[in-house]
Amino acid sequence: MSNLPVATIFLQSESFIYVLYIVAFALFIQGLRGLAGPTTAVRGNRIAAVGMAIAVVATLLNPGEGNWGLIVLGVALGAAVGIPAARNVKMTAMPQMVALFNGVGGGAVALIAWVEFRHYGSTYGSHTVHLGRELGNGVVLQTGASIQVGGVPTYIAIFSVFAAIVGSVSFWGSNIAFGKLQEIIPGRPISFGSAQQIVNLVLLILVLAAGVDLVAGAHSQLLFIGMLVCAALLGNAVVLPIGGADMPVVISMLNAFTGLSAAATGMALNNPALIVAGMIVGASGSILTNLMAVAMNRSIPSIIAGGFGGDGAVAGAEGAGEHAGTVRSTSAADAAIQLAYANRVVIVPGYGMAVAQAQHAVRELTKELEKRQVEVSYAIHPVAGRMPGHMNVLLAEADVPYDQLREMDDANPEFQRTDVSLVIGANDVTNPAAKTNPASPIFGMPILEVADSHSVIVIKRSMNPGFAGIENELYFDPKTSMLFGDAKSAVSEITAELALL
Repeated sequence: MSNLPVATIFLQSESFIYVLYIVAFALFIQGLRGLAGPTTAVRGNRIAAVGMAIAVVATLLNPGEGNWGLIVLGVALGAAVGIPAARNVKMTAMPQMVALFNGVGGGAVALIAWVEFRHYGSTYGSHTVHLGRELGNGVVLQTGASIQVGGVPTYIAIFSVFAAIVGSVSFWGSNIAFGKLQEIIPGRPISFGSAQQIVNLVLLILVLAAGVDLVAGAHSQLLFIGMLVCAALLGNAVVLPIGGADMPVVISMLNAFTGLSAAATGMALNNPALIVAGMIVGASGSILTNLMAVAMNRSIPSIIAGGFGGDGAVAGAEGAGEHAGTVRSTSAADAAIQLAYANRVVIVPGYGMAVAQAQHAVRELTKELEKRQVEVSYAIHPVAGRMPGHMNVLLAEADVPYDQLREMDDANPEFQRTDVSLVIGANDVTNPAAKTNPASPIFGMPILEVADSHSVIVIKRSMNPGFAGIENELYFDPKTSMLFGDAKSAVSEITAELALL
């Protein structure tokens, strides 16, 4: 009989641990549901965090868990780095923070897979069975001979190798995404030109060949490390050629990769928490990636093959640029008069609003307009900003009522009866070239059709193109007025002028 206390035996019982896992999974799902809307997102995040804490406790209660000192040290180090970073990050830097944290998850999965291979790699595909003859009643006489037959189950080897490959691709790809968003490396596509696809294919073949060899029974540490290196090069080679305009889709895709690799690690380790959490992240990330690709009228393979956006500006439409005519500049006072006498105003936020942290100023402008009985709403493009839901997060932070937010499909039919559309730094998602110019790199991408409004005011620092590097023909439309300057200052000046009218 065990000398452990009854309470300890109960806490470490398989039934109790699985009950904890079930509770944790229920909290994961409830937390994910909460993330469906800005008003419930914070609560949903906290619920999911409680679920993860319970899952961690359940894992640590397993009798076989050891190295508690190292576990506590790891948790302490992670908290010491992660909590201050998450609390102090600016909303404008949130996309790169998401990319960086996602990459850390993928890297952790790849390292776990490597450690597991070092521990069990010598038994991949084989284990020792002693030969003998049965004497009856289940008694076997050993003869001393032995043979090597299946060892670590093949499915564990497959999931471990899969986790190592996908985790490594996610880690290095996320680092490139972080570098582009942080402007450490250029946001434009960087590639080997026409040889890019050949390079990607060669790296993929090398990775798959090494993985198959390892699953088949190869016990070479050098081969495993070589597979990780090739996967790392593949992660860099896939993301470097992707242009900035596709970055929200890339972040979502890499997030899905990390989730799938975590689920594969859970299968290899027989850890239900990793399996369920990883599959939730992988499935939701895959769905979001597909939805965003559809919103840009682009296929995921075409994005992986290389995004658009190049060196400098590309003409948004035939005749755009220096031959497109002149732009009309306006002032805060003139913009205030236009807005004050409008019946309906639609605000179109973009990355320019995020950079200037202008969401609170925009909210004050909305309140001033509502005092004058002006109907105000916000048109949100699915890929506005640098990550999925970027604009929704910023506007929720400024307490913008959720019922004022309009998704693209709902907003577009309303532009024709809109008196003034106020565009704040949204470049590529308002470019009419997507509808009018077959030669444009963004042709076919659904956009917010602000050009249908009676008049348009664009707040922008300069005439430089957006993150996709494509010139916007909207700026040359005769009914468009450009208000140059920092978005926060410009919006505040308009609000001040409104108060004087």
